[in-house]
Amino acid sequence: MRRVTFRRPRLPRTRRGQRRLVQAVMAGCVLALLPATWMYAVAGDRLRTAADVPRTEVAVVFGAGLWEGEPSPYLAHRLDAAAKLYREGRVEVVLVTGDNSREDYDEPDAMRAYLTRHGVPDGRIVSDYAGFDTWDSCVRAKKIFGVDQAVLISQGFHIRRAVALCETAGISSYGVGVDAVHDATWYYGGAREILAAGKAALDAVFRPDPRFLGPREPGVERALATAGDPRG
Repeated sequence: MRRVTFRRPRLPRTRRGQRRLVQAVMAGCVLALLPATWMYAVAGDRLRTAADVPRTEVAVVFGAGLWEGEPSPYLAHRLDAAAKLYREGRVEVVLVTGDNSREDYDEPDAMRAYLTRHGVPDGRIVSDYAGFDTWDSCVRAKKIFGVDQAVLISQGFHIRRAVALCETAGISSYGVGVDAVHDATWYYGGAREILAAGKAALDAVFRPDPRFLGPREPGVERALATAGDPRG
């Protein structure tokens, strides 16, 4: 049997070659950081806390997974913040956007049920069942549900990307980053954002249609029309 040997890549021996290698590495690092820099620039002055976010008609809560049919702890924290903003009169309608790509997995309905248990009337909750990723959720909020201004609610590691993409989609946004325990999931989410930033930048440049667009839905408009009704 023939033995296969692998050679180590040779580093340049000349100063000129070494300089070019260093320049190439630095250029790669700059390119890798550009998407994150763009997100920070766009979202820089749009981040708020739940205590000082301006009053806005609509809050958008992004899905973050289910555990045995119930919102994951990270998603529950987002929903708690939305419920608090509603109870304090800072928002009037909550748009929950998440994944319902298969029959046995329904983020929006689980989010709705959680919110109703925490004091948000069912009539003030609108569900987007095709929020498969952040870009899709932002575009659909604008084009399908007619949202022009919104408070976006997510974890801190995700909120800048959400604001940047919703601003690109045409929604004037404020972002509320909720607190989260710095566990393995938090570190994974932070690391994932490095790659997600690149995709977000491409979405902002090319502005693709969501995986599913569909007809215009009047859910947000109808919910806002009942804002003065104490029954929700």
